[in-house]
Amino acid sequence: MANFFSMEFDYVIIGSGFGGSVGALRLSEKGYKVLVIEKGKWFKAEDFPKNNTEVKKWIWEPKLKMKGFFKMTFLNHVTALSGVGVGGGSLTYANTLPVPKKEFFNSGSWGKLNNWEQILAPFYASAYSMLGASVNPILFEADKALQNIAKEIGIENQFEATKVAVYFGEPGVKVKDPYFSGKGPDRSGCTFCGACMTGCRFNSKNTLDKNYLHLAQQLGAQISAEKEVFDVIPIDNLNGEDGYTIHYKSSFNKREKYTVTTKAIIFAGGVLGTVPLLLKLKQKSLPKLSEMVGCNVRTNNESLLGVTSINKNATNYNKGIAIGSILHADKNSHLEVVRYGDDSHFFRLLTVPFVYSKYALFRFFGIFGLFFVKPIMLFKTIFAKNYAKRSTILLFMQTLDSTLRLKLGTITKLKSVKEQGKAPTAFIKEAQELAKKFAKQVNGIPYANFTDVLFGIPTTAHILGGAVMAEDNSKGVIDKNCNVFGYKNMMVCDGSIISANPGVNPSLTITAITEYAMSNIPIKNTKI
Repeated sequence: MANFFSMEFDYVIIGSGFGGSVGALRLSEKGYKVLVIEKGKWFKAEDFPKNNTEVKKWIWEPKLKMKGFFKMTFLNHVTALSGVGVGGGSLTYANTLPVPKKEFFNSGSWGKLNNWEQILAPFYASAYSMLGASVNPILFEADKALQNIAKEIGIENQFEATKVAVYFGEPGVKVKDPYFSGKGPDRSGCTFCGACMTGCRFNSKNTLDKNYLHLAQQLGAQISAEKEVFDVIPIDNLNGEDGYTIHYKSSFNKREKYTVTTKAIIFAGGVLGTVPLLLKLKQKSLPKLSEMVGCNVRTNNESLLGVTSINKNATNYNKGIAIGSILHADKNSHLEVVRYGDDSHFFRLLTVPFVYSKYALFRFFGIFGLFFVKPIMLFKTIFAKNYAKRSTILLFMQTLDSTLRLKLGTITKLKSVKEQGKAPTAFIKEAQELAKKFAKQVNGIPYANFTDVLFGIPTTAHILGGAVMAEDNSKGVIDKNCNVFGYKNMMVCDGSIISANPGVNPSLTITAITEYAMSNIPIKNTKI
């Protein structure tokens, strides 16, 4: 039997996003020796691309020598957008930190395990504090267009500025750490350039490397970047009670391999990191994992539509922060206006005019039909020189439920199959109606990802689930404290644990649930 005190680490955390970073800090504060393994790179402000046309600095696809932080994963039923790098999704997300409505806390496989709304309230507060959340102080033109729609349909009271993880201060002015009594890094006031999602080059975005991870390193936590875990083996081939041996390799040179031993492990690589890894491990070194690994995957029932104005001298619709406002359209639906910075024209290559029909062939011909019906409008939007300034992405989200299951693919790394409810669709009536109203406001044309229009496959920035909470291993992968069924000293803390549709941006919720999970771990006992 292994001696715990011979282990190299008390905890190894796989992934450095909103779950892994919280774990790194809170465990370090409790005296544990922590290693974080992250497959992506460290990024400094000067490493971020100026816009998303610098694809080698923006997109993560090592096989194509692209070493950025933004990843697109094409599955059978959805195109999923995610983040890679030290800080995980915080590097590329839109900073937005809403708390879900009551329905989220009472539904799904976790709903009856706890009074979640009450229990998580103080942890949401902690997350707000750590992430430096504040209300967007300025509404710009795209926000005002959304506000006008709210007035038009009689729900202006349901429109509000977002609470975001951004240091506003005085634009461009550098100050000493404003959050952690000098223990954090210097910051600079937001310039409202709209480029949050291509990486903040102005030191204003409160990414995880500037709070949780920064403070964890001061307490001794180690971060090994550009490394990818490929095997986790219980010592003595038992249930993990004696710890684990972890095998990992370089993200860019597969021949560089490493081994480390640990008392405990936390999977925190996000849905597209944790779930495929657990599926692989279940086939070999961790056979006791629940059969529910990969199940109950949700897309937040999202629709991503773009609107490009035909006005040659259009107001700068990308001025502001990435998401500066939100409209709670009804009890299930939410709409946000999303921006990219100047000269971010990449998505123009992937989008086509949004046409709806039940049949793909009709949609295909419908696109060409627009060239005859609205030739001038199409020409002015497709060939717009200042595309980013004239374009707005509409992010529509719902709490309505349907689920997929992720499995290992034979041709592709991962595939999705339909599980419960209707399959995700690119054609959500409420989203379409709001997009039409927004297009009218800005004198524009709605567009969507080509996979949405031609194949009916929606795009989501918030894929969730796959290792959900439940009362036992017949219904989920982890218990109410994020402990994995079937193994000791093993947890999951990332988006894969989200067990119902939040209907809003989930980053804050992942942070809060992980704060709760870490609060249940005792301070390290240093007595031998």
